[in-house]
Amino acid sequence: MTLKARQVATTSWDCQSSRHQPQLGADDVLNSPKMLFQRIIRSSISHSKVATPRCLPMIQRRTFMPAGMYDKKVIEAKYPSRPTLTDAEDPDMNGGYVNPPRIKRQFRDPYADWWDPQERRNYGEPIHEDNDTLGMFSPWEYTWTTPRQAFLLLGVFFSSIVGIYGAASLFYPDRPSYPREFEGGLERELGGPGAVRTRRAGDPDP
Repeated sequence: MTLKARQVATTSWDCQSSRHQPQLGADDVLNSPKMLFQRIIRSSISHSKVATPRCLPMIQRRTFMPAGMYDKKVIEAKYPSRPTLTDAEDPDMNGGYVNPPRIKRQFRDPYADWWDPQERRNYGEPIHEDNDTLGMFSPWEYTWTTPRQAFLLLGVFFSSIVGIYGAASLFYPDRPSYPREFEGGLERELGGPGAVRTRRAGDPDP
């Protein structure tokens, strides 16, 4: 087949295919966006019906929570309410807590086999409610002397200081020298009237 025959065959095929294609009128051109929009809405509705999950009833959804989050008995067992005690049962007004003996930790044996050697305390040992003033990091309590002896020592110290100063003032020797005197106090040489001058004759003894 020659080139000219091929061109003629192709042209005839295009004409035949164009005859079978539907021709759009003016109304179809105007309504095509509307039809496209309707198709999009229909497809979205059909997809949403398929993908929508089924919601469970409220009672059934609540059963998914553990009992420890809503059961009053379990909550009361975990977090019991504060007991109501009388004045006789709770004289210290601390919720009925039984305090151990009020002993400062510094007075415990430092060489004993403590679980916590620094705090001198065993594991699980109850602590006093005033532990902040009884622990090892509280102010140290000096017991090597009594208050009476301490005041006596302070009195002896201050009386000794006063006695030494008094004796020194009575027996302190005079100055072995006498200040020198200058003529006119060197007032003119030091700047004239109003200047700080030196000692001159007639000034009182120092």
